[in-house]
Order: sequence, then structure tokens, then C-alpha cells
Amino acid sequence: APDEIVAKSRFWYFLRQLKKVRKVNGEILRMTLVSNSSPTKIKNFGIWVRYDSRSGSHNMYREYRDVSTTGAVTQCYRDMAARHRARAHSIQIMKVEEVKAGDCKRPIIKQMHNSTLKFPLPHRIHKYNKKTIFV
Repeated sequence: APDEIVAKSRFWYFLRQLKKVRKVNGEILRMTLVSNSSPTKIKNFGIWVRYDSRSGSHNMYREYRDVSTTGAVTQCYRDMAARHRARAHSIQIMKVEEVKAGDCKRPIIKQMHNSTLKFPLPHRIHKYNKKTIFV
């Protein structure tokens, strides 16, 4: 969620769907922002999603690579909007979990686990060393 207000609202919305608990009968004791343990390391994330389409409700498991959990969830929302035309209000994130490289299932994620993977730099512009360009 982008801020505390949206997080509280979404919490009560999903709790109301799962159990017969209203905001009047409950209380949020603490809200904590979960931070990353290693913010510079790329990790694999598995996301379990339930979303409502035009034809019904569907469950999915998706994998993403990102440096943070929030980045992976943002990728998931954008990917669901692009591939399935699912709006954010119809998507429920059930569980987000960091997945080991050996446990990944999707081939698009597995191809990044190659240790000899190289990214070419095709258009390199060399700088002149202390020479004037104009004479």
C-alpha cells in the first residue's frame, strides 16, 4: 500500500470478506513497515494472487525478480493489468515469498540464473583523452 490509510482500508476490506469482523468490532494494534534485509541483492519472489475477471475468480502463482518485495508486488500489479486487464481493486495478493533459485518454476526467471550470463553494450561512445575536438 502507498501509505498507512490505504493499508488499513485494504486490511479491513479483506478481513470483512474472510471473516465476519467489522471495523467497529476490531482494533489494529500495530502497523510496521517491513524493510529489506539486503536492498542491493536481486531476489526471486513468488506471489500467490487471486483476481476477479469478467468470467469469474481465478487463482495464480507468479514469479518475479526484484531487489525488494514492494518492487515485485508492483511488477505483479502492472503485469496483471497488461496481460489480464485486471484492475488493482480486483487483485488480491494472498502471499509473497522469497524463492530460492533451485525452486523457481517459470522459465523466464530460470534463464537469469545462468552464471555465465552476459549483457553486451553495443553502442559505446569513447571519450577523447584531453584532446580538443575543435581546432
